[in-house]
Amino acid sequence: MKFSTDELERYARHIVLTGVGGPGQQKLRAARVLVIGAGGLGSPLIQYLAAAGVGHLGIVDDDIVSLSNLQRQVLHGTPDLGRTKVESARDAVARLNPHVTVRGHGVRLDATNARDLVRGYDIVADGSDNFATRYAVSDACFYERRPLVTAAVGTFDATLTTLRPFEKRADGTPNPTYRCLFPEAPPPGTVPACAEAGVLGALTGQVGAMMALEVIREITGFAPGLPGRLLMMDMRDLRFETLRYAWDPANVLNGSGAAS
Repeated sequence: MKFSTDELERYARHIVLTGVGGPGQQKLRAARVLVIGAGGLGSPLIQYLAAAGVGHLGIVDDDIVSLSNLQRQVLHGTPDLGRTKVESARDAVARLNPHVTVRGHGVRLDATNARDLVRGYDIVADGSDNFATRYAVSDACFYERRPLVTAAVGTFDATLTTLRPFEKRADGTPNPTYRCLFPEAPPPGTVPACAEAGVLGALTGQVGAMMALEVIREITGFAPGLPGRLLMMDMRDLRFETLRYAWDPANVLNGSGAAS
């Protein structure tokens, strides 16, 4: 399907970019990406995916916009207070790029609905703020064979990785799962919530934009992604480090004792 005149001008800087070009932009237009959370990470993530021309965005969030969100959730504005985040996000995307189709899922993702939600998309990006959702998303992506870009932020720090555990490495061992990296969630109360500990607003902007970059890399294939590598960011000291992690034979999804 050819690009319209408007699309050719809109995506001109991608189309002339080595590694993306017209074929890469076509892949972006055909892609279906599910974003978990329209908050601090989801806001810049959704904006950059929409601006890049990802053709179909699904957004999962059951929350409403509150005043305390606006310090970092830049997808929403003061006039959106009290609206659902999926409605606010849909309108923001429409203002940014009318060529993008948005489907809002105004539900809380959990183990009972995760696979049904994930199944309708090509790739998933998880910007949720709790371990229960992260495990539910990562497990669903494993079983539905969907790549997952997942990130988490603290007060001044963040992590980012990509998971493709349904594929194998060159040596024949499986790619690691989220449970290889984090076998169990920390005990309740040991990791303070954002409302208790705070979070630097600009940090979520940077990490959400990096999530979008990783999703775009997965779709277009212009550079290797992050499977098996955890990018760790310390914004207090502006330090970036990469930790390599591998498949754990004891993990419950694709470990040696897992059910086939």
